[in-house]
Amino acid sequence: MSPYEPDVREDLESGVEEDLQEPQMYKVLLHNDDYTTMEFVVEILQKVFHKSPSEATQIMLLIHKSGVGVCGIYTAEIAETKVEMVHHLARKSGYPLQCSMEET
Repeated sequence: MSPYEPDVREDLESGVEEDLQEPQMYKVLLHNDDYTTMEFVVEILQKVFHKSPSEATQIMLLIHKSGVGVCGIYTAEIAETKVEMVHHLARKSGYPLQCSMEET
């Protein structure tokens, strides 16, 4: 049996904590176009991004006025999934709605 060495354990634990980093976060953006209805954008914001009706309406109006709006901030994998879900639902409904992600 090896002798108990508390200093060695503390060194290992502190080294592990220093190596941990927060994951890179990404903004998911919706882009305005001349064909996608405002109602559909609100629906996407509620279904995919879990926004309340009033919050979804506010974001939709921002997208309509400024051309782009942030729907949420997520890790890379979740952001990619959200972008794919938006594109799938938009194409299924016949809309050219564009969604993208960018580093924060």
